[in-house]
Amino acid sequence: MWHTGSSEDITLDAIMVEISSHTRKNGSIFIGCDSQIIQNGCIFSTVICLHGADGQAGGRYFFRREKRSREKFPTMLNRLLREVELSVEMGSRVTEEFPDADVEIHIDANAKKNEASGRFSDMLIGYARGAGFKCKIKPDAWASSSIADKHSK
Repeated sequence: MWHTGSSEDITLDAIMVEISSHTRKNGSIFIGCDSQIIQNGCIFSTVICLHGADGQAGGRYFFRREKRSREKFPTMLNRLLREVELSVEMGSRVTEEFPDADVEIHIDANAKKNEASGRFSDMLIGYARGAGFKCKIKPDAWASSSIADKHSK
């Protein structure tokens, strides 16, 4: 189930209608994911952010949360790969329906190689770019590191 930024339920079909209108107004779409370990589970929060359309003040976003068994994600790399996978899957759904949409994937990995996620950043960027998407990592990956992070807790 998807939700608006104000936590109202919304269907993916309704989000696609919003994306259609947004892209007709030259808006960009930013997709990101973050995860959080909680007790015996792992929460993944995926977001679709709409920003920069003609005449748009601010932005809109939608999110979904899914809980998976913690055992399936024993390492940080497993979680990061799943985050990028969820983002790429959603980006692919958007670009299948709207081939000219300006979609950018935001990856919750650090640009600093000495940080825990930083050593995986090149691989994760390669994953997203290999799927045909522009992408950014921290500190520029606000969709994942800020908005998705808020909903993963």
